Amino acid sequence: MPKMKTHKGAAKRFGVTGTGKVVRLKAWKGHHLDIKSSSRTRRYAGKAVVDGTSAEQIKGLLPYIGKKG
Repeated sequence: MPKMKTHKGAAKRFGVTGTGKVVRLKAWKGHHLDIKSSSRTRRYAGKAVVDGTSAEQIKGLLPYIGKKG
């Protein structure tokens, strides 16, 4: 059986926590930050946990996500 291929676009956008939850970066933090208020840009900081349905789809694109060794 050949190895499964990782979807490289998804691999660049999603990660996994130590407990196995799928995380993503928040949107709207890319550019034009000078016209956005500080409170607004702080809201976009950090990572967000992906909901269950989307997490299943992402795990299909990333067959080796969260596996050690």
